[in-house]
Amino acid sequence: MKWAEDSGDTSFSGLDFNALCKSEALRVTILEEIKKYAKKNGLHGFETPKAIYLESTQFSVENGLTTPTFKLKRPQLRDYYQAKIDELYAKMPPPPSKL
Repeated sequence: MKWAEDSGDTSFSGLDFNALCKSEALRVTILEEIKKYAKKNGLHGFETPKAIYLESTQFSVENGLTTPTFKLKRPQLRDYYQAKIDELYAKMPPPPSKL
């Protein structure tokens, strides 16, 4: 929340955490920052995310995504996010041809 307030972008002002996570403008801004830092640190294209999803719900024991010792339950996480993962891949443009 503090970052959104400090960003100077008026489209983020007054939004709660859930609304911020659903904001397309924030998603694009964060993805641009990730790409900028990846380039600055010399990462290859395949090492840089092409799409991201901002989750407003924390992983917890109550929602079945972590163990009582807060270790991630990978199969449950995959099942929980499978539809979102498929959607992100479907929206991505095809890679450029090397031919």
